[in-house]
Amino acid sequence: MLAQIKVLCLPALTLIAFAGNSVLCRLALEEGAIDPHSFTSLRLLGAAIVLGPLSIRIAPNRSTGWTHGSWRSGLALYAYAAAFSMAYLSLSSGTGALILFGAVQITMLVAAHRRGERMHPQQWIAFTVAIAGIIYLVSPGVSAPNPLGALLMLVSGIAWGLYSIAGKNRTSPTLTTSGNFLRATPLALAGSVCALASMQLSLPGVILALLSGSITSGLGYVLWYTALPKLTTTQAAVAQLLVPLLATLGGIVFIDEQFTVRLAIASALVISGVAWSITRKNEHKDSAPKS
Repeated sequence: MLAQIKVLCLPALTLIAFAGNSVLCRLALEEGAIDPHSFTSLRLLGAAIVLGPLSIRIAPNRSTGWTHGSWRSGLALYAYAAAFSMAYLSLSSGTGALILFGAVQITMLVAAHRRGERMHPQQWIAFTVAIAGIIYLVSPGVSAPNPLGALLMLVSGIAWGLYSIAGKNRTSPTLTTSGNFLRATPLALAGSVCALASMQLSLPGVILALLSGSITSGLGYVLWYTALPKLTTTQAAVAQLLVPLLATLGGIVFIDEQFTVRLAIASALVISGVAWSITRKNEHKDSAPKS
């Protein structure tokens, strides 16, 4: 039991950081404090600034940054962050979270299937319970979402799923994440230049974007890459179902949203489903082919 608790702690901290990204982005965009392109650029730049010194400290005698990570992961990271910011201009938080993490689950579970991982019946039950909790939580707001916003969030979820899959077998989370952010940042800056006419900046917006980049993105993604080797692809996919719920809870604390009986019931369903899935051993984990 103690070993299972230790396995859960690191992913839990990571998922809290991911939920923080949603809360910070919603705060910045809903208040009109910053445009989505600038938010994305400052978010990625803030992460690169924090992770750069950390990577040098870890490997002072190496050429860090460009020698770690990959352009494929950097592009996936930029696609996720840019589409995420733009989608929240036209989607409600509940609808956006449902589309985002639905896409993540499909992407990662398809990848797990191709790698030979299989969920046994109890994990399927746990997965269904967790999904039911999220649907129950967001169902009042799920009705004919904006088509462009839905497409952007779908792209964001697929990109995040691919980014997570690419990082699963990395041995140095900090160096890898630093390299990916160094590659993603110029892509984001180029996007901001192309959207210069719609640029909107304010001090609160800049602060929120930098907090999202330096703390909940940069350090959060290091934690995520550290946690990934301890989880199967299936477990990692199911664990991320907690993020929409945590983001909703963050909205209650920071955006003064109301706590309801519906949220309490959904919380019980999602937490029990995710915990059950993660703490169950995958029957094919040891026999699955390595890619």
